[in-house]
Amino acid sequence: MKFLGIIPARYASSRFPGKPLADMKGKPMIQRVYERVEGTLDEVCVATDDARIAEAVRAFGGRAVMTSDRHRSGTDRCYEAFQTLGGNYDVVVNIQGDEPFIHPEQIETLKACFADEGTQIATLVKPFKADDDFERTLFNPNSPKVVVNKRGEAMYFSRSIIPYVRGKEYTEWLSSHVFYKHIGLYAYRAEVLREITRLPQSPLELAESLEQLRWLENGYRIKVGVTERETIGIDTPEDMARALAFLDSQGLA
Repeated sequence: MKFLGIIPARYASSRFPGKPLADMKGKPMIQRVYERVEGTLDEVCVATDDARIAEAVRAFGGRAVMTSDRHRSGTDRCYEAFQTLGGNYDVVVNIQGDEPFIHPEQIETLKACFADEGTQIATLVKPFKADDDFERTLFNPNSPKVVVNKRGEAMYFSRSIIPYVRGKEYTEWLSSHVFYKHIGLYAYRAEVLREITRLPQSPLELAESLEQLRWLENGYRIKVGVTERETIGIDTPEDMARALAFLDSQGLA
């Protein structure tokens, strides 16, 4: 089975313009993402709508594909790049361009989901810990939660706390039930990627602003891999400051 990794990257961002090119100890962030995953996939490329990002990727020896600036989502951008690249890839992996600490082990966990021939789409979740900060975890709408069925498939994603634990104080929830945080890494069988990019936005997607709900509403199954590794997404300059501190603490070059 052949896996193609695509990293969607936009220059425009209301909270952090030029984010993919932000310097992280001598390397642009997009390079750090690329280097973290290139050894685990058959091919990796950056899909962008900005020539500055494409040039930066090619400067460090990476592969970049120019795509439209009218895409609604990273998934749509991935599909255009996939069409442009061609090749006999079975699975396309959508890697967030603002996750410079993604671990190769997480990519392997995602790939393993496709050992099941019935897997259409796969993603990752991480269990919250009982001692996690309650306000910064379950109550954080920027950290979507997931409920998973006994087949290891996502039942629902929400920015709200799910499930509700009846008869317990909120502060007891993490110690009385396993809650899952969604890690925004996706993989799709090639034919499924083509299908889902043709779907109109759905009511649940519009309500929660979570693209994956469109797929569930249309009957697609999302296999879930479990990781214990945390990632650090970068949405703002403040996030970048914390990421650089983490980079120093880990001694990462």
